[in-house]
Amino acid sequence: MARLPRLTIPGYPHLVLLTGNDARAVFADDEDRDAWLARLRAALGPCRARLHAYVLLPSQVRLLLTPEDADSLPRLIQAIGRDYVRYFNRRHGRSGTLWEGRYRATVLQPDRHVLVCMALMDARPVAEGLAARAADYPWSSHAHYAGLRSDLSLTPPSAYWALGDTPFAREAAYAAHAETGVTEAQAQAIERAGRGGWALGDAAFLAQLQRQTRRRIAPARAGRPRKRDIKARAVTAAPAPP
Repeated sequence: MARLPRLTIPGYPHLVLLTGNDARAVFADDEDRDAWLARLRAALGPCRARLHAYVLLPSQVRLLLTPEDADSLPRLIQAIGRDYVRYFNRRHGRSGTLWEGRYRATVLQPDRHVLVCMALMDARPVAEGLAARAADYPWSSHAHYAGLRSDLSLTPPSAYWALGDTPFAREAAYAAHAETGVTEAQAQAIERAGRGGWALGDAAFLAQLQRQTRRRIAPARAGRPRKRDIKARAVTAAPAPP
């Protein structure tokens, strides 16, 4: 069966996953992490993409971005990936590929899954034993949204602005949201959609997206083909955060 093209729909937030080849480390030290972030920030403007959140893990990078054009994400990932691989190989005296094949991406319903996705990204370093708390990990966007530092490369999503009427209120609400974490069902829904390249949202959102692309946005039902029914084929949406 032919591989589906990546799902990219301008104007919507996308969770992007980049994984090291054979799950190997893609960063040797903080200098490498700084180098990767510098390339990411430099590429955002030319590639017309808005960065909402990120986390750099030993063998994986997770980004939450909104592309402005259909080719924004491919251009961005190619620009960073190729340049960083050259840098990494030269610095560490190695050759060959660094990343595992194609990046993975999923479109998220903004008001339902964006803050949940950000909290899940913040929780990854803690889950992997890299930090005791999200606030202790310097290589994610958590500190910016919790009011611990400022990162001008980040564009807060609309769901973040809705957390409060003042910067302090938003920062406090976001820190509490991240501390509460996400449910297992929410985490599984995001991971499943991200790795499968499917959109994640309720039936109305998925139906709206499907009208904007010929690419299937949800997995097909097993068995004999049926008439397209977005409600039936939709990825089960995780519960909305309280």
